[in-house]
Amino acid sequence: MADNSLLSRLDGIEARFEEVATLVTDPEVIADMKRYVKLTKEYKELEKLVETTRKYRTMLGNIDEARQMLETESDPEMKAMAREQLDSATAALPQLEEQIKILLIPADPEDSKNAIVEIRGGTGGDEAAIFAGDLFKMYTRYCESKGWTVAVTSYNEGTAGGYKEIVFAVSGDNVYGTLKYESGVHRVQRVPATETQGRVHTSAATVAVLPEAEEFDVEINEGEIKWDTFRSGGAGGQNVNKVESGVRLRYIWKNPVTGTTEEILIECTETRDQPKNKERALSRLRTFIYDREHQKYMDDIASRRKTMVSTGDRSAKIRTYNYPQGRITDHRINYTIYNLQAFVDGDIQDCIDQLIIAENAEKLKEAQL
Repeated sequence: MADNSLLSRLDGIEARFEEVATLVTDPEVIADMKRYVKLTKEYKELEKLVETTRKYRTMLGNIDEARQMLETESDPEMKAMAREQLDSATAALPQLEEQIKILLIPADPEDSKNAIVEIRGGTGGDEAAIFAGDLFKMYTRYCESKGWTVAVTSYNEGTAGGYKEIVFAVSGDNVYGTLKYESGVHRVQRVPATETQGRVHTSAATVAVLPEAEEFDVEINEGEIKWDTFRSGGAGGQNVNKVESGVRLRYIWKNPVTGTTEEILIECTETRDQPKNKERALSRLRTFIYDREHQKYMDDIASRRKTMVSTGDRSAKIRTYNYPQGRITDHRINYTIYNLQAFVDGDIQDCIDQLIIAENAEKLKEAQL
């Protein structure tokens, strides 16, 4: 049976889709980049909903047609065909309704953005840094499987391997909306390479996933930025040491909430090309300010959702990697699997899918759909 309340919610959606489709071809809208990008995103979101809505209406029509045939048709073969059509459409209808309900939930405007990921070794000393390096490899492999681009912005290596901290940018389709579930404390239980007596140790690393700011999200007076250049150290041959490709950015930023000012210092030595390093340092500056200015907004969203899988609380222990048992446990949704090696090799999609399902279930409950 059709969900009448659902049908009423769908009224007007196709009209809005046609309106947005017209607006994105308007030269005045195209000239206003901020409005154009906003409408383009809305168009993509509505396109999927309208496509599913039309499929839903067609299925409802097929059900009505099959019922009429069963009432009026006398030919046994035609009645059998009608019965088959009715059973097939009726069985598929609930799943289609669930898809529409999820699509009706307003999308997080941050989800479609690229992401800045920060991994830092926590408790556990050298082993924590090694684990942070393992997490970086895990995410790199996962991003490669998704066709996303990973660019390391800065890093501080651990004395025994891995990283005390590493920051990298990920660009692609719906990156932040996927990786945001990884924010929090990741705990590892294993025998460290530095352990001589074979004892299992517990260490931790924190992961923070931030939406990458776009140019028009924050206002920066580029004339007030102070730039320094310097020679990079590390691997890369003689060119790295002889050419001043590294850049250092200093910017005085006024906090709009507190009114206080602070100096932001950002270094970038990622490439041998100074202009590219400047561009990436500016991107990090925009993201830093964006994160600060939107923290209250993000906190408000998190408190309204009241869902553990979407708060992005960096202090919350979200997952345990238990090597002796070959076990991965995500504590937010009581998800446990025993394919640890495949997981740390980047096969994390199923866990993310389960987190998305759990969050969508809470969203549906809140929206009373």
